[in-house]
Amino acid sequence: MLDLLIHNATLPDGRRNMSVAVQNGRITDLAPGLLAPAADTFDAQGQLLSPPFVDAHFHMDATLSYGLPRINQSGTLLEGIALWGELKPQLTFDALVERALTYCDWAVAKGLLAIRSHVDICGPQAQAASGSAPAIDNMLAVEAMLEVKRQVAPYLDLQLVAFPQNGALRDPNAMERLRQALRMGIEVVGGIPHFERTMEQGAHSVRLLCELAAQEGKLVDMHCDESDDPLSRHIETLAFETQRLGLQGRVTGSHCTSMHSMDNYYASKLLPLIAESGVSIIANPLINITLQGRADSYPKRRGMTRVPELLAHGVNVAFGHDCVLDPWYSMGSADMLEVANMGMHVAQMTSQAAMHQCFEAVTTRAARILHLQGYGLEKGCHADFVVLQANDPIEALRLRATRLRVYRRGKLTAHTPAVTAVLDLPGRPASTSWLRTA
Repeated sequence: MLDLLIHNATLPDGRRNMSVAVQNGRITDLAPGLLAPAADTFDAQGQLLSPPFVDAHFHMDATLSYGLPRINQSGTLLEGIALWGELKPQLTFDALVERALTYCDWAVAKGLLAIRSHVDICGPQAQAASGSAPAIDNMLAVEAMLEVKRQVAPYLDLQLVAFPQNGALRDPNAMERLRQALRMGIEVVGGIPHFERTMEQGAHSVRLLCELAAQEGKLVDMHCDESDDPLSRHIETLAFETQRLGLQGRVTGSHCTSMHSMDNYYASKLLPLIAESGVSIIANPLINITLQGRADSYPKRRGMTRVPELLAHGVNVAFGHDCVLDPWYSMGSADMLEVANMGMHVAQMTSQAAMHQCFEAVTTRAARILHLQGYGLEKGCHADFVVLQANDPIEALRLRATRLRVYRRGKLTAHTPAVTAVLDLPGRPASTSWLRTA
């Protein structure tokens, strides 16, 4: 007897009347109209069954801290960084864990079952005795996020990035703290070259961090050129170092908002270089359009990187949520369909094929960046999936569809009743499906 059989489902690739058989937490069969005894069955009634959502870029150590100790009044990236610096001395292990666990609950309810989170390893520095150089303080955020990772492991994949928020070279203790974070169990090497003191220092940090990742066998994910400056070009260095060190397929550049402002001639050289290097790119639509262009009058730049052009060159591009209720962003709800919907609008990706790419940017493309094993809707994959109140991925984007059922390893972990609107109009039906096309 099967553990679970879902039937009459629609898949993202358009296949309909599909059945999914599950045994011991894995998909054992996927075919139209399967009939087999099962301990649990569910009729999807033609609704969309998708692999779970994946957030390729997030900051879980800062999430749900909005208003602590104050609110970002300018709305800029730099005030957000300064505000986070003010908050760090007040952070506690228990508060970090509690806020992150709350967010993970939100995520599971939204069908978000895998998150890559950057963790700030540049904590506040305690002054050593006798006025000597600052001593390296404890790894509070790293310890807290590793504890969260342990607690959520049964129902959510949490991948952690050692992120030197103050700059790997700008902060004199950052490189040693980063190595310590890797020894503690962090999987990915992060960086922020555009926040170093000079362009040269930024390029040097990219080289050092990529070399460290190569030595340690780690993945790389750098905040790269999160700026309106068209001359911030560390993505070029990242692509070069990826090829030099043989890191193809293991490196990601996040944000890359300067590409929005670069001249087309330089971009025409840069895009093939990124594709050749095998570097993936993560855009963060909600945050990129909120933080960038703050110094502009009109026309006002929106900042998001060149998503359609990158995809056209064969670069793997994903979308991340980046922030939720923290010093940089006052909104958010762990809804990756909201992220993809915004990305679709800002990038003007409204053809049928492009809208499907936006859906993939928060599912399969993001999963590829995280190197998730057993992800997908194929025989042998983990039985992790979401049933959405939508006919197809495009409708899911349009409606930011209700997550009817969320499964992890074949077990139901969250469910939400279908949404309907009740009408009280003369001569009209008492209720109708909520904004559905069919």
